Amino acid sequence: MIISDIIAALERVAPLDLQEGYDNAGLQIGNAAAECRGALLCVDVTPAVVEEAREKGCNLIISHHPLFFKGVKQLIGATIQQEAAIAAIKNDIAVYSAHTNLDNAPEGVNRVFAEMLGLSDISPLIPQPQAPGSGSGAIGNFAQGVTVPQLIERVKKACNSPIVRCTTPPEGKLTRIALCGGSGGSFIQEAIASGAQAYVTSDVRYHDFVDFASKIFLIDIGHYESEKCTKDIFYHIVSKIFPNFALYYSEKEKNPINYL
Repeated sequence: MIISDIIAALERVAPLDLQEGYDNAGLQIGNAAAECRGALLCVDVTPAVVEEAREKGCNLIISHHPLFFKGVKQLIGATIQQEAAIAAIKNDIAVYSAHTNLDNAPEGVNRVFAEMLGLSDISPLIPQPQAPGSGSGAIGNFAQGVTVPQLIERVKKACNSPIVRCTTPPEGKLTRIALCGGSGGSFIQEAIASGAQAYVTSDVRYHDFVDFASKIFLIDIGHYESEKCTKDIFYHIVSKIFPNFALYYSEKEKNPINYL
């Protein structure tokens, strides 16, 4: 098994040209032509995750968030990212990241998130014209409608999140829901324009709650919680094509945010 074979499988589902302009998805570290002995799946690459890959005999880490977003001018261990990069290079471990290209893919993060909530008639909230079925966020329907407590319970269960932040709950049942895994606060107005009665995302700003509370029911969940399904997506993509390949979920990865 060659690392490039794994990358090709991932990019068939989430081509790099689907990523946003600010992003840096793709191979971050390593030689794509090297033989692959196993892959560790995570959301974020940290020194602990790199050490775990070494312990498990994996020479490939597949992450959601890129190790590098901007140009790197030095590797001196000054940040967690630099420490992780140095450790990966020392241990000959490749790092590949699928970020907004996986978010925007037709069978990517937002589609899976919508399915986890039980939505039907799912489509991108903001379609990308160059690729049918792709785009930012997702929108879908509950045929029978759900109450606010039912929706919040579905969100908590899908994301394994102990709490959510939300605006004042509206009365009656909700039938049309928009969502965006990760930081989707910039798409609130698109969610309103789409006719959604509720919008589920993370990292919503205080002033967004103030400005849009009367226009749409906002549910804010943790960033990590909204995107940890990426590990399942990676697993299913790779194992479907290479069923006997060694894939591991990171056990050392931790949500950096604690709820007390």
